[in-house]
Amino acid sequence: MSAPDRKVVLVTRRTRLDELLARFHTLGQAKFYLEHLGADFSDYVREDAAYARAKTEVSHALQAWGRHQMIDRDYLPNFVFAADDIVVALGQDGLVANTLKYLDGQPLVGVNPEPSRWDGLLLPFLPTELKPLLADVAADRRPVTSVTMARATLSDGQTLLAVNDLFIGPRTHTSALYDIRLGDHAEAQSSSGLVVSTGLGSSAWLKSIVTGSLGIAAALQPEASSAARAAGAYRPMPWDTDHLAFAVREPFASRTSSAQLVYGEVTAARPLKLRSRMPDHGVIFSDGIEADYLRFTAGMEATIGLAPTRGRLVR
Repeated sequence: MSAPDRKVVLVTRRTRLDELLARFHTLGQAKFYLEHLGADFSDYVREDAAYARAKTEVSHALQAWGRHQMIDRDYLPNFVFAADDIVVALGQDGLVANTLKYLDGQPLVGVNPEPSRWDGLLLPFLPTELKPLLADVAADRRPVTSVTMARATLSDGQTLLAVNDLFIGPRTHTSALYDIRLGDHAEAQSSSGLVVSTGLGSSAWLKSIVTGSLGIAAALQPEASSAARAAGAYRPMPWDTDHLAFAVREPFASRTSSAQLVYGEVTAARPLKLRSRMPDHGVIFSDGIEADYLRFTAGMEATIGLAPTRGRLVR
């Protein structure tokens, strides 16, 4: 298939102003609400205008390219990508991560709509760079970074992928009750849930958990913790790592629960297994999107491991 015959799919998102308008119906109502709370409404307007300009620039590039389609991120779960599609995400890093888990090897281009606002670790390109970039991607002339993803599989066959991390625990601020097994080590636990991180996500939520744990250790055992920091106790994993890392949040040891298996590596040969003991409030969600979750209730078993496919980010 020649390059122009390949379809480009542009994934967009609603701005904060769009979401306010969906809630309050008119610009005046949205402005009154925010300013009544003391917020700067003009910042919402500036962000929306910048995103509109970026979308226009990207649209011009796609029209010059030929076959293309635009979808909102809300439709990603039901959208069917063709095997040879080139996918472009216009938005923050979270949109890139959210898009990546719905792909099956298609190259993904992250475009930063407003570099002065968004750092854009996963957004290396500007809207003005897209037109020549598409030809290079179609001809395989651009480097592509492989991204390891995580997968949760429930005993009823449901699955959920994660680009950054999976959270397994309670929907609200209650205790998560479950049995956990990694290799030959198994125990019953009570905690506020656990996070399983990919290499891409290891500099985010997992890092904050480890940083907090080291900070507590520093307060309780200054000499030991100083030695650990000097040795570089925590380093983020590479994006194409061959394993995942998990950390249990606030484990509670009691007569019926243990707190020994609180951190470790998950590999293809050694998945993490959990069985829920939560009657009705257990969930598994990925990449911080709480609305898209699997119910993880009493008796259900979850197997956490590496996803069979990897993401491909154009660099």
